[in-house]
Amino acid sequence: MMETLEEAELCFPQLNNSCKKRTRPHSESMIIYTLLPSFSLLTVSLNLLVIISISHFRQLHTSTNLLLLSLAVSDFFVGLLVVPFQILLLEPCWLLGDLACILCSFLPFISVPATAVNMVLISVDRYVAVCDPLRYGTKITPKRVQICVLLCWTYSVFYNFLFLFDNLKQPGKYNSCYGECVISVNGAVDLVLRFIIPTTSIIILYTRVFVVAVSQARSMRSHIAAVKLQRSKTVTVKKSELKAARTLGVVVAVFLMCYCPYYGISLAGYDLMMGSSINIFMFFLVILNSCLNPVIYAFFYPWFRKTVKLIVTLEILQPHSRQANVL
Repeated sequence: MMETLEEAELCFPQLNNSCKKRTRPHSESMIIYTLLPSFSLLTVSLNLLVIISISHFRQLHTSTNLLLLSLAVSDFFVGLLVVPFQILLLEPCWLLGDLACILCSFLPFISVPATAVNMVLISVDRYVAVCDPLRYGTKITPKRVQICVLLCWTYSVFYNFLFLFDNLKQPGKYNSCYGECVISVNGAVDLVLRFIIPTTSIIILYTRVFVVAVSQARSMRSHIAAVKLQRSKTVTVKKSELKAARTLGVVVAVFLMCYCPYYGISLAGYDLMMGSSINIFMFFLVILNSCLNPVIYAFFYPWFRKTVKLIVTLEILQPHSRQANVL
């Protein structure tokens, strides 16, 4: 009876080197199989609305919105691919083989570094718009933004390939038993390339934007009523750019709050075990970030609320709906 019970706890009872099945508390199981799939569905749905909105309506085809579109695509894939594959990796036993283990780690997580790079691009866009508004139109052109977005995704694919190259050379090299999926990663490289460099860039750029925004707000308050027409127009443009900077500043702040805890633990020298309670919570924060971005747009961007209404009511299927006034 004891032998049967021990065999039942193994992933592959017929193999001597089989892993033992991991047991997890009921609360963790509820999070993994109920909460994470629910957030995954919500993340996919909300970001799909952002993608359709910016892609469909011509008024939204701007350089800044193209960066938001790229961010929405990366968040969309976080919900569509990262969550299901992560749930698969959290199963008590890995039954799909060593190569599938690597592919399940490689394919979904292309979108994770893309999110960080997109945030850097958004920060650069707002920095130029607020700190050098007169040359914004010549510096930040749609073609340049498209090239930057393409480079962003190319970097993400290359980064993941480089990140997992050692595992691809010999799949299953780091498994200690059958039924295990272990990926070896260079934590220091990941910390520097995916967190320290992007986060430092974002903070420096937005600190500069904040300083300029405060300075301009003070000058506008002290601005006398009798000004030249051209100067008045310039102030109006600056106000709109400052409003966009504040909105995207909230997006950046939420990104930092959701990603900092995971890398903070890494900086403190602690190792996160796959499937541990802390690891699951940190992963939940990443999903939460991808889900919150469209919610922020809904609060701060009137055009997003208008486009969602047009999408939900299927008015976008009408002829000439691309030319609708949503601003």
